[in-house]
Amino acid sequence: MRPDLARALAAGLLAGEWTPAGLVESGSMVLGRRRRWLTPLARQALELYPRPPHDRPRELAAVLAGLPAAGRAAADRPVSRPLSGTRMLANPWRLPALDGLDDLARHLDLTPGELDWFADPRRLARRTSEPRLQHYRVSHRVAPSGAIRVLEAPKPRTKALQRLLLDDVVSSIAPHDAARGFRRGGSVGSYAAPHAGRPVVLRLDLESFFASVTVARVYGIWRSAGYPEPVAHALAGLTTTVLPHAAWRAIPRPAPPRLLDAHWRLGRRLAAPHLPQGAPTSPALANLAAYRLDVRLTALARSWGGRYTRYADDLALSGDRGWGTGTSRLLDAVETVVRDEGFRLNPRKTAVMPRGGRQTLGGLVVNQQPRVSRAEVDTLRAVVHNCRRYGPSTQNREERPAFAEHLRGRIAWVAQHDPARGARLLADYDTIDWSR
Repeated sequence: MRPDLARALAAGLLAGEWTPAGLVESGSMVLGRRRRWLTPLARQALELYPRPPHDRPRELAAVLAGLPAAGRAAADRPVSRPLSGTRMLANPWRLPALDGLDDLARHLDLTPGELDWFADPRRLARRTSEPRLQHYRVSHRVAPSGAIRVLEAPKPRTKALQRLLLDDVVSSIAPHDAARGFRRGGSVGSYAAPHAGRPVVLRLDLESFFASVTVARVYGIWRSAGYPEPVAHALAGLTTTVLPHAAWRAIPRPAPPRLLDAHWRLGRRLAAPHLPQGAPTSPALANLAAYRLDVRLTALARSWGGRYTRYADDLALSGDRGWGTGTSRLLDAVETVVRDEGFRLNPRKTAVMPRGGRQTLGGLVVNQQPRVSRAEVDTLRAVVHNCRRYGPSTQNREERPAFAEHLRGRIAWVAQHDPARGARLLADYDTIDWSR
């Protein structure tokens, strides 16, 4: 069956009565005459779809083209191309009802043309080398390890649309309980706390977490939420991007040779549609894309008598007893699960931390209870002391434009995990003369 005929038949069948006689009649209108193969085609379609799949016309067209009866339609062509609207058939999280592209455009306060521009289904903005026609501004920074991090920040209007989608839709879909970052009630503390006081703690890192989440996965999230195919495609386009070749060529390579392979893999990921690091929707969508990963690693940890949590790309597992020589086998099992789920571990950041040494997760020491390391607190105490004695200007060595707020934030970080030390630091902070 010709693809154009399959699409026309799918639209025609969905627009008519979903019965054997109704499907034959709708198919006859598409063909302009009644064909004998329509009767078995209708019967075969009803066996696969007892109810009309109004949310997935593209899938129906592909299925129709592969049915046995379709083999007798090789020479047929459509004489009419009906239009059939889509609609949500399920809404498990009670999200805003968006049955079609017009509904999505209204929800975002866009015209249909504007929605087409921002969703970019033909990838026009993604292929152009003209920055004014692109939806993201690309920059980079060098991580402490020497790796190059590529940031793709959405331009103001794109960011506003993504923020609306985050607030109205994505934030209503709960990630797995093991995901402790970028969700309501999540924090570094809730990520680290389950592993406090454990005999052994494993810390692992996912390589290029956001860039590893493909547009197909994002589309799958929107479909799982109940949105019809056209709406899910548009939503996936609004929340993913492709790094233009010219932008990648402007990104420097990392200096350490050991990082070149990972940098090459990053370039491959960024060249395909992916979640941009810098978009407000990316953290929450990445959490949802990692749902199966979280399910499997939670089960794996439990089977070893342990616990598992994740904060963005940081994975943590801990045992209630020492794993001994079995630790390497557990790490192999974790790597297998991570690879199966479409991610990759960063071997340079894997750490096995027994109780005899310092166990750190998310910047917190968890040997007993999650708290900021004594060395970090002592350094911060010295900075506050010197600010009081010699003036804040002598301590702002990095020339931060909002040094007071920066220092106050560091104290709040300590106070969140160690209230007593935080209170003492805050009391000293409040006596600083900021005019000096």
